Amino acid sequence: MNGEPSRGAPDDGAPPSGEPPEAMPPRRVWARLALLATLIVGSILIARTTGITEELSTPRVRALMEGAGVVGFLIFLGVFAVGELVHVPGIVFVAAAIFAYGQTLGGLAAYVGAVISVVVSFIVVRAVGGQVLVGIQRPWVQRMLARLDERPIRVIMLLRLVLWMAPPVNYALAMSSVRLRDYAIGSAIGLLLPIAAAAAFFDWVVSTFLS
Repeated sequence: MNGEPSRGAPDDGAPPSGEPPEAMPPRRVWARLALLATLIVGSILIARTTGITEELSTPRVRALMEGAGVVGFLIFLGVFAVGELVHVPGIVFVAAAIFAYGQTLGGLAAYVGAVISVVVSFIVVRAVGGQVLVGIQRPWVQRMLARLDERPIRVIMLLRLVLWMAPPVNYALAMSSVRLRDYAIGSAIGLLLPIAAAAAFFDWVVSTFLS
């Protein structure tokens, strides 16, 4: 009723409200960072060497969506999430959705896909790396985390307005003490305007140059 997690309920790995997460030992921090770096670099290299990156282009994603009918939307959500993990620019998928479904439905699909993709990225990075930034005892890191802890939704919203779906933002936030709930809400609010602007722009491109 008061917005705090109930006793025994899952809390995304975050500590109870008002309690800082327990700092990891330095060796564990660096081990987690090394594991996370291996995962990120490895997934990008695999995607590029196997041709997945080339396959996830705007024309091909659009063709997948249009050729699969109703299931095309679910395929779109899946490839969007994969693309975010292997550093395919999010605008590729936003454009594909608008070209396939138009400004309104395409914009909605792009928005849902964008939110889901950054949430999936957060979950994967948090599972592998944990909240390792909390264990880095550098003053500037601690100041950054303090601001994030004070107003997590507002900070994340502003980051999304400026940086959209940039993977480094996902990684940094996942490695902080921010809760998944706040991350998802802040991302959902912050992505509204950029996705709407992109939908209007690509619809204009279609009506002006492709119709």
